[in-house]
Amino acid sequence: MDGVIVDSEPLHERAYREIFREMGYGDAHGIQFADYYGKTDRALWVDFIARHHPRQSIDELLAWKQKRLINLLRVEEPVFEGLPDLVEKLAARYPLAIASGSAHPVIDEVLAIRQLRRFFSVLVSSTDVPQCKPAPDVFLRTAALLEVPSARCVVVEDSIAGVEGALAAGMRVIAIANTLAPDQLARATKVVRTYEEIEKLLLPKA
Repeated sequence: MDGVIVDSEPLHERAYREIFREMGYGDAHGIQFADYYGKTDRALWVDFIARHHPRQSIDELLAWKQKRLINLLRVEEPVFEGLPDLVEKLAARYPLAIASGSAHPVIDEVLAIRQLRRFFSVLVSSTDVPQCKPAPDVFLRTAALLEVPSARCVVVEDSIAGVEGALAAGMRVIAIANTLAPDQLARATKVVRTYEEIEKLLLPKA
């Protein structure tokens, strides 16, 4: 979802930076945001807490960042151009699902934009499974709910962790270079730059 449906990675980083400043860390937080693309907020906060030992609990930090991100999503509505049309076309032929590192309130907020929720029959968050990406858990859970064998699933991802998780689940992966350079996503089954390329791969004309 993040980096595929919505251009949210910059908003995730902005939310964190604002919170770090308010906590008094400014640019001394020591977090390399790109290391957490495709991963959970919890993964980042666990590392932050180990480094800085803030007075806030991890649950307080998770809630703080989630609220800040949702506010930014409501204002920005950063759905990628071309994505809504592609999803509508794909939904007419395939069952679609979300397998996201984000929590359900964030997933719900994103899918409320442009009424995207109606196209997805299954929504799975990393909070629903034991391990987050790059573990395959979220993808395997999604396939089980779709009642589709892993080998018949195609995942669209934008992160290294997501690509690795999908491959570990035995799925094919189309990586779109929205967030990272194509060479960083080279282990994917196919790397693309546009949604038109995804349409040609998944909806080939007769």
